[in-house]
Amino acid sequence: MFGFLKKDPLKQLNKEYGQLLEQAMQAQRNGDIEGYSKLSEKADAVYKEIQRLESQT
Repeated sequence: MFGFLKKDPLKQLNKEYGQLLEQAMQAQRNGDIEGYSKLSEKADAVYKEIQRLESQT
């Protein structure tokens, strides 16, 4: 009945994915290759979750 009040998980994940990519880029620019690697790995995991959710709909 109140389905319109639920937050869209895809929207949240897309926002998180964009933020992680931005942080990874900044880490790379600052020479923090280890930080870049960790952030890129997290972004990849979020992207896989986005793909999984999109394939379900």
